[in-house]
Amino acid sequence: MTLRFFGKDPETNGDHCPTVWLDEEKQEFVVQGWKADEALQAECLVTGPIPDTEAVVRLPVRMAEQIREALDAAERSPVR
Repeated sequence: MTLRFFGKDPETNGDHCPTVWLDEEKQEFVVQGWKADEALQAECLVTGPIPDTEAVVRLPVRMAEQIREALDAAERSPVR
């Protein structure tokens, strides 16, 4: 797997912080974020179950630039 790194949360120390990557081969976004607390998970469950193979994570809005760059790269990717 080759991940294309787009950035970490610009307001953290660069260690253990939300991060965005793109796996162009698998056409998947890969994110590292803060774990959702029970209250947020309960809110998300209103729209449906969260399977054991999935998780709810939080990314700060200040990462919009990194997320947008990853989205743009995915749209330009020759593999679809």
